[in-house]
Amino acid sequence: MVFLGLPALVSPSPAVSPAPPASKQPKNWPHSPGSALALRIAEFAQTQPHIALLAPSVRELELLVDELRFFLDGDSNRVCVLPGWECLPYDRYSPHPEITSQRIRTLEQLCRPDPFILLVCAEQILFRLPKKEFISGASFNLSRGDTIDPLKLRDQLSDAGYLSVSQVQSEGEYAIRGGIIDVFPMGATAPFRLDLFGDEIENIRFFDPENQKSTGETTTLSILPAREFPTDQVAIEQFRKSYRQQMTGDPQSSMIYREVSAGRFPAGIEFYLPLFFDTPGIIFDYLPKDLQWLVPKDWRDQIHTELASVRDRFEYCSLDSERQPLSPEALCLDPDIAANQILCSEVIEIGHSGTVGSASGYTDSPPVYPVDHKSNSPFAALIDRLSDRSKPKILLSTETRGRAQSLAEVLAGHNFHATPVGNWEAFLGSPSDTLAIISSQLDRGLVSAQPFVEIVVESQLYGERVHRRKRGKTQDPEAIIRSIAELHNGDPVVHLEHGVGRFGGLQWLEINSQKNEFLVIHYLDEGKLYIPAININILSRYIGGDPEHAPLHRLGSDQWKKARGRAKKRAHDAAAELLKTQALRTLRPGRSFPQPQAEYAAFRAGFSYDETPDQEQAIQEVLSDLEGSAPMDRLVCGDVGFGKTEVALRAAFVVAQNGYQVAVLTPTTLLASQHQNTFTERFSDYPIRIEGLSRFKSHAANAELVRDIRSGAVDIVIGTHRLLQGDLEFRRLGLVIIDEEHRFGVRQKERLKQLREEVDVLTLTATPIPRTLNIALSGLRSISLIGSPPPGRVSIKTSVQRYSTHLIREACLREMHRGGQVYFLHNEVRTIDRVAADLKELIPEASIEIAHGQMPKGDLESVMRDFYHQRFDLLVCSTIIESGIDVPTANTIVMNRADRFGLAQLHQLRGRVGRSRHQAYAFLLVPDPEFMSASAKRRLQALEALTELGAGFALANHDLEIRGAGELLGEGQSGVIEEIGFSMYTDYLNRAIRDLSEEPATRPFPGDSVCEIDLETSAYIPEDYIPDVHTRLVLYQRIADCEDKGSLYELNLEMVDRFGLLPPEAKMLFQVSGIRIKGKTAGIRELRCGPRGGRMTFHPDAGVSPDRFVTLLSQHSGLFSMKGPLELSLPSDLADSALRAMLADWVLDTLDESQPLTPLPAEITHQFAHGT
Repeated sequence: MVFLGLPALVSPSPAVSPAPPASKQPKNWPHSPGSALALRIAEFAQTQPHIALLAPSVRELELLVDELRFFLDGDSNRVCVLPGWECLPYDRYSPHPEITSQRIRTLEQLCRPDPFILLVCAEQILFRLPKKEFISGASFNLSRGDTIDPLKLRDQLSDAGYLSVSQVQSEGEYAIRGGIIDVFPMGATAPFRLDLFGDEIENIRFFDPENQKSTGETTTLSILPAREFPTDQVAIEQFRKSYRQQMTGDPQSSMIYREVSAGRFPAGIEFYLPLFFDTPGIIFDYLPKDLQWLVPKDWRDQIHTELASVRDRFEYCSLDSERQPLSPEALCLDPDIAANQILCSEVIEIGHSGTVGSASGYTDSPPVYPVDHKSNSPFAALIDRLSDRSKPKILLSTETRGRAQSLAEVLAGHNFHATPVGNWEAFLGSPSDTLAIISSQLDRGLVSAQPFVEIVVESQLYGERVHRRKRGKTQDPEAIIRSIAELHNGDPVVHLEHGVGRFGGLQWLEINSQKNEFLVIHYLDEGKLYIPAININILSRYIGGDPEHAPLHRLGSDQWKKARGRAKKRAHDAAAELLKTQALRTLRPGRSFPQPQAEYAAFRAGFSYDETPDQEQAIQEVLSDLEGSAPMDRLVCGDVGFGKTEVALRAAFVVAQNGYQVAVLTPTTLLASQHQNTFTERFSDYPIRIEGLSRFKSHAANAELVRDIRSGAVDIVIGTHRLLQGDLEFRRLGLVIIDEEHRFGVRQKERLKQLREEVDVLTLTATPIPRTLNIALSGLRSISLIGSPPPGRVSIKTSVQRYSTHLIREACLREMHRGGQVYFLHNEVRTIDRVAADLKELIPEASIEIAHGQMPKGDLESVMRDFYHQRFDLLVCSTIIESGIDVPTANTIVMNRADRFGLAQLHQLRGRVGRSRHQAYAFLLVPDPEFMSASAKRRLQALEALTELGAGFALANHDLEIRGAGELLGEGQSGVIEEIGFSMYTDYLNRAIRDLSEEPATRPFPGDSVCEIDLETSAYIPEDYIPDVHTRLVLYQRIADCEDKGSLYELNLEMVDRFGLLPPEAKMLFQVSGIRIKGKTAGIRELRCGPRGGRMTFHPDAGVSPDRFVTLLSQHSGLFSMKGPLELSLPSDLADSALRAMLADWVLDTLDESQPLTPLPAEITHQFAHGT
């Protein structure tokens, strides 16, 4: 049995004495360059069990963590970090749950007597913490075989600060669904799923929060508190009492006081943490007496500076009566007391110069060995160093195994054979003449006299760079547009037979003694339509203009029929126009570019990340298109930073290896320069000439390059619209790659249209413009969607605000406080210098630079390079940053006059931040709403609402709604799209293209293949099985979207895994859905079967075997008969709905030639015999 009661708050920890009895004189360590300090600490930790390190900055702390874990290797779990909240003091934002999780995990680790190396910044020394007894006492364990009370566990999780949700996705959440309990404990790397058998824990499984599927098993789990303060009623009373004691004025006037009194904890509550305890804790409560402190030489100044910034923020925030801040003295420890507490332990000050008698053995700064790709011998500097046997033995460190292999192969060509080693200890134990190589997170090199070794990292070879790894799941682009699951009450929807109505939610009805769940659709004149949830696929979202002005049809009128007729005719005309371009492409003989297998495998190995499933699928689709004889025209849509460039690199490699030229077209010179660097680096091992046509080059250099392109001497050329000019001729152009097509003008697009008739075209974009999106979905252009974010990537918090200097200052300081950088976007070059000057006055702490497209040659690249390397804090810029500049440390963007940008552009600009695991912020500054257009307001609302990762495709879809889908194919199509909605218009256009091109359909169109099933049975997801309405709606949609038995079976397993065994009604739902899938394949329009019989109605072009029809009617003439050419009557006397489902299933199998003939099931035969 596990005791599941949370302990009451215990007595306060003893007060901190202002003056320790005997402070000790600190020892000194000299400055240690590179990663030498981490190595020295790792060696020091062999004799010292408890070490605390005060880092001078967040960046230095992150570097030391990676280095310590490398040098300690098997003992790396000793390293623990107490991160800052990544918020300004008294901020209105709460820290990201992942940060809270890491803080609680570290505090819990410090409660144990195990050895540790703790890394902190000055902020964590001062800010008060939860009492040690709360962290250790509020934690509890659950093990397989324990008996628990689910209701008590729910209360306990709630008291520990866990949030009850319908679907667990992040730390601090739990969900209870009958005998299944999901919980994501703080400090855990993955959520857990408890399977209960009665009150006993039968199983504990990990599961993936992305797809909710189980991934493994464990026998025990630890649950830490979800917040750094208690949230039960006792703690709330303590908060109220402490608030009244410490704050002046009426507490009821404070929003914070009112919210906490009501049991709610608003954003920013962490800065009132001391009020939840009678006596809060401090970091020294968690630290043992034998602690060894390592501090920078100016550590006292750092602590005092930190408190000074807190006091400045306090003065600033005190003006807000709704959120009266807690005094700095209550929130923080006095710096002098903190310094005395540190001096009670052994202290070593780091960074002294010329310290006598303290030879560290780490004397030299790590040298650089720059790789020059333009040289005949790019690695000459490194080769010279390796040839010098008098110097220390070398360990080469790369960021990934693939890069290690590539570097080892390069060195082998110079007769230097690198030996892979597994860890630091293995390298030290290798012979003195060994050249070793390893993949690690080291970012700084090392030159050491004792041990006599040198570590060379990639930044010493290639300069500073950032890499990331990623995994994810695939998305279906059409499903995003068709999805009904995101509907809200009152949203317009399209019914295939009855037209446009308004969604009215879900409703339970009992018909013929059978209970089912229905979607309610409201029509004109109070018309109401109830659609069984199982038939959700006959609805689609209305997209075609302003939803408020969408048509509303009348049930039973011919208005909808006429609108569909007009739409079919217009779609036919549009299809004919579109097919002209397609026909010209088809008539021209295409080129086939087969993969050079061995070379391609080596090129792929040079990719330093794991391909996501989406990315892998996109690459395969592109390579398949290149191998085919028809010219390729594919659109790859993926959010910023999701890996589109690698798709282009693979395609360019295959075409270049086949002896053809590749043109890469970008909208800006800056992006062209970045692409050139990327291509040059990836193709460095291959005899492929890559050049950039750029305004940064001289006129003579560009003229010579044009001649080389014409002669075929250049394999890959990267440039802006200059590549489209008539005087530029390619000798053997095979592939054109277009990055961000929506940035090109009409004239360039006409030239691109000509190119599409001649060569393979690959388009990359994060938010495709609606016309592009429509043509891709119409089947004329292929589409690949990359919707998988890298792991740990956090969605961007987006806020639309009136212009405010207070907001700008706070946003910039918040980012700088956590060691990050800020974009301030002002898209008017004429006034950008004045804006930068105003910002310097507003934020004197920040170093500020300017970047825009009209800057002199070289200056722009220099500024961007400095920004990437964190040489200044704030970049005031124009939209020149929109395309391609990747700065992972910049995680806040402030956009001035955001109402002037289009939705695609806003999304692109927002994508400049959020390139790392830190919470990113986008502030869209706008004028008074009275001065904004209605469409600008809707654009900003769409962007604010769609913050999830991979939202680019859905935003393009919103753009369709805002602009009205009529723009897609000119004004001639506008009216009909607004009448019937974009989804249905797209279906008609697809059908017209198929009919005009006389090609067989590869898959049925939704309008052709709707199969309505009614077996007069209860087939639904019970409310007590899944209480959340939205989750049920999503699952109904997913069940309806299943197109084969395999996907339906997978979804069945997933529901059992997530929610427990299916109740009978849900089992029947899956059975009926299986019948619907078979019915669609057979061409069934409608299948109705009740106790009094039924009918099966066929589409006129149903693909049913005549021979099987004859067999059915001849062998069972007493049960089945035809009522007209398209209707089969079904027998009566089957009162049991399960038997009716079995009969329908058997009839469809009998009519399917691919299935073997089987006799009528015995249960049905027995029922008929018993009935007669």
